[in-house]
Amino acid sequence: MAQTDQRQLAPTAEPAVHHTAHTIEVQAPPEAVYAIVSDVARWPLRFAPNVHVEHLERTATTERIQIWATANGEVRTWVSRRELDPENRRVTFRQEVSSPPVASMRGEWIITSTADGTSRLELTHDFRAVDDDPVGVEWIARATDRNSAAELDAVRALAEQYAQLGELELTFEDTVHVDGSADDVFDFLYQAREWPSRLPHVDRLELEENVPGIQVMSMDTRTADGSVHTTRSIRVALGRERILYKQTETPALMTAHTGEWSLAPAGEGVLVTSRHSVTIRPDAVPTVLGESATVADARAFVRKALSTNSTTTLHHARAYAEARRG
Repeated sequence: MAQTDQRQLAPTAEPAVHHTAHTIEVQAPPEAVYAIVSDVARWPLRFAPNVHVEHLERTATTERIQIWATANGEVRTWVSRRELDPENRRVTFRQEVSSPPVASMRGEWIITSTADGTSRLELTHDFRAVDDDPVGVEWIARATDRNSAAELDAVRALAEQYAQLGELELTFEDTVHVDGSADDVFDFLYQAREWPSRLPHVDRLELEENVPGIQVMSMDTRTADGSVHTTRSIRVALGRERILYKQTETPALMTAHTGEWSLAPAGEGVLVTSRHSVTIRPDAVPTVLGESATVADARAFVRKALSTNSTTTLHHARAYAEARRG
């Protein structure tokens, strides 16, 4: 179980700095733990709180990123700079643009070897709250505690099956050309409230958009065998060219599912791509697909199911945009 330490550092003229530290023991070599911590692009697939990570700048040892993540049930975004130190297996981070009530946030991932060749992972945070508001301090501490525990548990689980990750994770794409307007395609994909009347595989869809460009969605989809699956997702629009999403509730065969709808000019039309990244849940394979089924069978099943639905959506988006141009 992760251990937590929290204390307030010496007060200053500025809002007080609060310190938290969370630690966990991992039955895996430190190299595997560092590989997971340092690969921030895959955090949305691997860490439950993370919705999307966008690289803004990148070198071999420094990266500037924008993160969208849930905190106490709310979707927040911020910009951070990370310094990577593979030799000492440390990653430091500092928020450059924070989301209130956070006034500032910095911290460090520290990975050390234990005597038996496994690892100890520590995650620290130093934060200030806007105006030193006690309510804000409590909100940040609660979000930090919850997300740190979830992330440390995820790192441990992933590191302890690191050799299998290549088999359990898969990414694939489907693309169609649309002889129509990119704006019309984007509107079709973004106006998901209309999908039950526009897409044959969508039975029900509920959507909230309290912050422009960030949607929280619950959807029932019907597969080829007639079964209905309920998924819940968070979607983030980046301009009118990309919609990123993460399923916060997935079908039984998957532990995680992230995706993207992207649009790119192509002559007088547009190329529209649906991209999926998925992690298979190996212990669910026999229950869902039968006792003799393998992870390879699950990969093929999931790819076919997701590709069928996304391709159907792409074809309907094409018909919508081409009809409007016509």
